Amino acid sequence: MKFAVTVEVSGLEGISDPEGQTIERALPLLGFEGVEHMRVGKMFRFEVEAPDAAAARETSDRLSATLLANPVIERADVRVGEPGTAG
Repeated sequence: MKFAVTVEVSGLEGISDPEGQTIERALPLLGFEGVEHMRVGKMFRFEVEAPDAAAARETSDRLSATLLANPVIERADVRVGEPGTAG
């Protein structure tokens, strides 16, 4: 079965986010007031062929920890969708 997977990677609390800080400083100049605590991350979407959701989750967790996120400074939120929802 194919499972749809979404992985959102974001910086851990306390880790500097210069890109988010730059965006936050620019917002008032662009007319956006009251927006605070801007953080920048990345999102990955892919499909995993696996016998069940648990196996798809295990593969996705390993992929995230190995390649998609640096666990020292980032966290990865992995979501596995139902079979047939991929693509």
